[in-house]
Amino acid sequence: MPIRKKKYKGISIAETVIAIAIFSIVGISLYQLSTQLTRLTRVSRDEIAATALAQEEFEKIRNLPYASIGILNGIPQGILPKTQAVTRDGISFEITRTVRNIDDPFDGTINGSPKDTAPSDYKLLEIQLSCPMCRDGGDYTFSSHIAPKNTETSSNNGALFIQVFDANGQPIQGANVHIANSSAVPPILIDETTNAAGMLQLVDVPTGTKKYKITVTKDGYSTQRTMGNDEVSNPTKPHATVSTQQVTQISFSIDTLSTINILTATATCTPIPSLPFTLAGSKMIGSSPNTPKYSQNLQTNANGTLTLPDMEWDTYTFTETSESYVLAGSLPLSPITLSPNAIQDITIVLEPSNPRNLLVTVLDNGTSLPLAESSVLLEKNDFQATLITGRGFIIQSGWQGGSGQTLFTDPLKYFSDDANISTSSPENELKLKQTLGTYSSNGWLISSTFDTGSPSNFYELLWQPLDQPPQTGSNAVTFQLASNNDQLTWNFVGPDGTDQTYYTTSNHNISATHNNDRYLRYKLFLSTANTSYTPNVSDISFTFTSQCVPSGQVLFSGLTENKYTLTASKTGYYEQTATAKTPISYNEHTIRLTPQ
Repeated sequence: MPIRKKKYKGISIAETVIAIAIFSIVGISLYQLSTQLTRLTRVSRDEIAATALAQEEFEKIRNLPYASIGILNGIPQGILPKTQAVTRDGISFEITRTVRNIDDPFDGTINGSPKDTAPSDYKLLEIQLSCPMCRDGGDYTFSSHIAPKNTETSSNNGALFIQVFDANGQPIQGANVHIANSSAVPPILIDETTNAAGMLQLVDVPTGTKKYKITVTKDGYSTQRTMGNDEVSNPTKPHATVSTQQVTQISFSIDTLSTINILTATATCTPIPSLPFTLAGSKMIGSSPNTPKYSQNLQTNANGTLTLPDMEWDTYTFTETSESYVLAGSLPLSPITLSPNAIQDITIVLEPSNPRNLLVTVLDNGTSLPLAESSVLLEKNDFQATLITGRGFIIQSGWQGGSGQTLFTDPLKYFSDDANISTSSPENELKLKQTLGTYSSNGWLISSTFDTGSPSNFYELLWQPLDQPPQTGSNAVTFQLASNNDQLTWNFVGPDGTDQTYYTTSNHNISATHNNDRYLRYKLFLSTANTSYTPNVSDISFTFTSQCVPSGQVLFSGLTENKYTLTASKTGYYEQTATAKTPISYNEHTIRLTPQ
């Protein structure tokens, strides 16, 4: 008899994986469906509870006397609290009630024609329910109209319309309006918000002369409010007055807050720490005397910086109050316009104080924009000085401190020389070194590194004196310049950008090769054709532009108390002459040029 073998067939791994996947999909779907149904049930339960609570509130309020339907200390006056916490079906709600008198245009309005002498036609009741623990936020709003049972009668009250707009004159919806009148009986205290038109309209408002204190603001916005004579002399926006059967309309302007970042520095962007100054806005809250809304005594930190958050849009002017420095200009030009929702960087440029200083600003007469590259001539009797707006300058007039200084921090030191230059006999003057009555035939000196603070353009190289003893021969004083952005590579070149040429005359244009570099050194060459004579140099300077050089401004220092003649000129503009006085240590003068 043959033996029959039984074959057993199992489940493969692939089939197992597929089965698990199917069961997982079905299970997850069922779970999500269950979760969604639970959520919808919870949301529905919350909505039912909120609706029932709102209906309960409406029924309670409708059963009140019409005159009692209002908010405690509000307009219209009533017995209803503004907010209240309640619990229904185990759910906690915060109730916010709003009642407003409505002036229906059907029978005229208080500010219409004909005038409605009883403008409070009916009341609008709004119930807002907030449920933080509810699903989907849990904020519900319900409203209803409530009309009086009796005929209207004329009112001795007035109306208060409040309009809120931004810096561009656009209405602001949802602005918070706080109104207080402590003289009313009972006292009035209202917190409302503006509608889509930026308006809050209150009718049937009790009368009062300068009794309504109003404050308007919004999260992230500036604040504006009315003020009394006890706060400021002659307020520009006094407390509101409401008169019998008259509409008082008052407007407020608010907008998003901004930030000001201030740096106090020299024209080479070297920070000046702990500098005191005053910052004042142009918006006035009082007159006779003028009282600015913002005026603060401030001071930068140890890094020469100061950040002012939550600043209102305005036009700001700063005044430095340090005895050690004077204002040499600003970037941008002062006064500075701060826009809403902006971050404004301001660099206040200063120079060490001198006996008398004159800051000259040159503007385009049409646009009031600063004019760079304007020539400003200041003269009086035998005194004459010319500066170019938008250009900074660095000068060295002493070298007796010796060599070895890499960065130009001590104005009396330099980097290196060949030992054939005399730096201290006499002081503040460079000459060839003399030995036993004979001068060296030539010598050189390399300056320390001048840091302009940012990539710069360079303009003129100047030195004094202009004339040298004729016995020294031609080109007894020459220069080469080197510049870079890494303080490592120093290739000295002349006006054509090569090392084969030299600057041989003062007030020579600097080669464009150096533009967009931050660091600069000069190399001075002295030579003589007759070793009994030596050339000499008393000061060396150069002009440049950088991100810390004010545009359209120049500072004259070391002046005397007198009248000076100012002449400003620029290509494409008519020349303008004015008289400038320097009665005090620091003076400012503005010249406007008209395009040709």
